[in-house]
Amino acid sequence: MIKVNLTQRIWLAFISIIVIVVLSVTIIYPISIKGTLTEETYRIIQYEQLRTAYPLLDLINPRNEQEFTNREAGRVGHFLIYDTLGRATEGAPPPKEVLQEMAQNAYRQEADRGRYEIQYGGATVFYVITKAEIDDRPAFHISYMWDTYRDQMVNRLWERLLYILLLTSCLSLIPAIWLKHYLRQPLIILGNHLEQIANRDWKEPLKWQGDEDFQRLSDQFEKMRENLNLYDRAQKTFIQHASHELKTPIMVIKSYAHSVKDGILPKNNMEQTMDVIIEEANRMERRVIDMLYYTKLDSLKEESPKHEEIVFGQIAFQIEERFRVQREDVKILVEGADTRLLGDLEQLEVLLENLVENALRYANDTIWMRAVATEKQVVITVENNGDSIPTHDLSQLFNPFYKGNKGKFGLGLAIVKRIAELHGGSPKAENTEIGVKFSVVFPNELQKEGKKGKKV
Repeated sequence: MIKVNLTQRIWLAFISIIVIVVLSVTIIYPISIKGTLTEETYRIIQYEQLRTAYPLLDLINPRNEQEFTNREAGRVGHFLIYDTLGRATEGAPPPKEVLQEMAQNAYRQEADRGRYEIQYGGATVFYVITKAEIDDRPAFHISYMWDTYRDQMVNRLWERLLYILLLTSCLSLIPAIWLKHYLRQPLIILGNHLEQIANRDWKEPLKWQGDEDFQRLSDQFEKMRENLNLYDRAQKTFIQHASHELKTPIMVIKSYAHSVKDGILPKNNMEQTMDVIIEEANRMERRVIDMLYYTKLDSLKEESPKHEEIVFGQIAFQIEERFRVQREDVKILVEGADTRLLGDLEQLEVLLENLVENALRYANDTIWMRAVATEKQVVITVENNGDSIPTHDLSQLFNPFYKGNKGKFGLGLAIVKRIAELHGGSPKAENTEIGVKFSVVFPNELQKEGKKGKKV
């Protein structure tokens, strides 16, 4: 397959248009012009016929073959034949064989006027037969013209048309050249910026002023560049935070291990010293698990989570039982346990678990887990009666590695946000009269499926 660039495509497009126009004109034009001029020939014949003012007695001498074959352009010949046997032809009749065919057509003609043509001497003769009366006798007035007039007109028009086509073809090269430069300039600029992005250099913005389509393309490119910048910064921030979060437990484990090796026990005895090492290792493991789960959710962006029907109480009571022993002074209440929704059971369980774990750190004595379903959405809330969150922190709580006053790793609420987005929902944090409430709003897929079923 032959590959062509944009410039070659533009030239090919213009050349193709010119070729199509030329072919169309070459094929259609002669046919249409010949038809038009044939009609014009008959009109001239009829006009001359009427102008001669019957009975045209000044054309008594019959015309011989040499005179008849005079094909002077635009010249009309006339003669009369009678509908009576033995009556001589008057005017300038054609040779015998032509006259016989014309007479036969005249005798068979039913209309007052008829148009005909005959081939003679390698050319075409157009003639018109009109019924008349001469001295109260029926007669036929026949007027004829050679096709020389029509052919000369066609040739003249065709010659002029060729000049016009050549001129038009040459002039069409001007917009083709202009269009090539017009398209090439923004594409070169766009190509240079794409090459910069390929080399991971996306700092320079692209803003094109002028053509609306190219401006829209530059806006889309700029949006892509900004997203790449955000992604790059987020990736660097993620690595920095991850390194920082893992650095502390690694440092503790390493220092304690060196102390034990040197025969020094940082704690009172070996058992307490090893407990610290195990606790820090467990802490590091939980952080690694959270980071792996977060990146796993990030990779699932392009995939839809598996949807199954879930009863809210199915996961809420399990989480209540699991966290009950962590703070015996806090009651965990479940409301709307019969609420049903569609979603990934594992992911929704992690979402609710992270919200409850976060609430446990701040609650005074009560946590409420609720689920409310409406026709359009399902809202899951986890509310605690602890201290309010500073207003400037509310909008940043779901950002990765952002930790509140008693936060641990800064990934729990970020995981909540990612799971909510994978289910087409969105999370929100707000202060209430009794404490803090975290809400996650999901579309009610069960209602949509129910409506589809009813329609079917």
